[in-house]
Amino acid sequence: MNHGRRSLLGMAMLGAMEPLFAAMPPASGGAAASLDAELAAIVDDPAFPLASLSVVAVRAGRPVYEGAFGRRTIGNGAFPDRPATPDTLYRIASISKLVTTLGLMRLLEDGRVDLDADVSGYLGFQLRNPHFAGQAISLRHLLLHTSSLRDDAGYFWPATTALKDVRPACSSHAGPGAYYSYCNLGFGLVGTIMERVTGERFDRLMTRLLLQPLGLQAGYNPSELPKAAQDRLATIYRKRAPDSDTWQSDGPWAAQVDAPGIQPPPGLASYVPGTNATPFSPTGGLRISARDLGVVMRMLMAGGVHDGKRLLQAATIERMFARHWAYDGVGGNGNPLGSILSPRGLGNAHYPDRPGLWLTPGFDAVGHLGDAYGLRSIFAMDRTIGHGGGNGGGNGIVVLAGGSARDPADQPGRDSSLARYEERVLASVYRRAILGQAA
Repeated sequence: MNHGRRSLLGMAMLGAMEPLFAAMPPASGGAAASLDAELAAIVDDPAFPLASLSVVAVRAGRPVYEGAFGRRTIGNGAFPDRPATPDTLYRIASISKLVTTLGLMRLLEDGRVDLDADVSGYLGFQLRNPHFAGQAISLRHLLLHTSSLRDDAGYFWPATTALKDVRPACSSHAGPGAYYSYCNLGFGLVGTIMERVTGERFDRLMTRLLLQPLGLQAGYNPSELPKAAQDRLATIYRKRAPDSDTWQSDGPWAAQVDAPGIQPPPGLASYVPGTNATPFSPTGGLRISARDLGVVMRMLMAGGVHDGKRLLQAATIERMFARHWAYDGVGGNGNPLGSILSPRGLGNAHYPDRPGLWLTPGFDAVGHLGDAYGLRSIFAMDRTIGHGGGNGGGNGIVVLAGGSARDPADQPGRDSSLARYEERVLASVYRRAILGQAA
C-alpha cells in the first residue's frame, strides 16, 4: 500500500520546512524508522486494515514526528486512489468539542459569556428540563455533560429548524449539575449561544476566533474551505454491506462522510445566526489535519501563545483543563456506560496514568477522543502547560484514523477503553517518538 509519510525524527536536516517544524530537537533516526514500520504494519494488518492514518507527536513542546499512511480516498476501481499525507484533513469527530471550547473561552475572556449564567438568557428562549423546571442550565453544565439533557430525541437539525422549536430529551433521574451523561446536544447549544452573543455564524466565528489566528486551513464548514484544502480532505470509510449497518470486512470500502464533491449544508443561504448552529456540528464537524491539531496542542502547551502572540490567558487554559468532575465510583453522579469514566475538564477529558483510565501506560494526559462514521481520533497531551508565553515543554500525541474494515468492537483494547489498533498506535508513538526508544 502507498504510504505518504514524513518522519521528523529522522529528517531534522531537510532544510526549509513549515513554521510548525522549524526548530527540531535532536532525535534518533532508528526510532523514526521503527515507528514508520510499526504504523505501516498496523494500517496494513490483514486482520484489521485501516483506510488511512495520520499521526503527530510533540516532545518537550516541539514536534518530533509526523506520519501519514494509507489512502485518503479509495476509488474501488472507479477512480484513482489518493494517499494520505501529513496535511490531509479529517472530520475529527468529538475532538471538535475541545476546539469549540477554546473559541468559547475567548468569548469568556472578552466578557461575552458567563459559565454559570442561565443559558436561556443567551438563547432567547427558556431551556429547562421539565422534570426539574426550577433549575437553570448553564454553560458549565453543557461543557461538563451534566446539563441533564440527552441525545435521544436528536442533536442535529437542518438550518431551517430553530432550536427554540425543538423539544430535547431530558433526564428524569437527576437535574442540572447532578449527573454526568455524555451529550452531543450540549455543544450544538454552545455553538448557538456563541452565535447569539456575537451575531456571527458559528463556522465563520470559529475561523475568526481561533483557526485564522493560528494560521490553520481548517473549518467547521468544508464547503467554505479553499479548493486546495477541500482536495486534501479524507473521505471516512467503513467496510459495510450496501444500504446496511452490517459490517462486511471482505467487501469494498464504503464512503461514510466527506466523499469528493463537498456541498454546503441545506438551507444555509437563509440561515439566521443564533437560531441553530447544529448544521456546523460544533460537537464533531471540524475538518483539520493532524499537523494543524499539533499547532493547537503547542499553543496550549505554551500557555495560550502562538507565534509570539497571545490568544488565551494561561489562567484560562488552566481553568479549562482543571478537573471539574470525577466519577464517584458507584454511579451516583454519572453513567459509566459499562466502563470506568474519565474525569472531565471543560470540554475535555482526563486520562490519568492509572489502569483503566490511561490511554497508554506511562502517559498522564488530558484531551479528547473522537468516534464517528468509522473515524477514530485521539488528541492527548500531558499537563506540562507553560505560563507567561514560554515553551510549555509538554508531550502530546495526535492520531486520526480514517476508518476500519471491521467493527472496532471486534478487537477491543487490552488495557483501556480504546480499540486494540488504537492502543497499538499509541504505544508505538509513545515509545518511539516521546521516549525516543529505537528498540
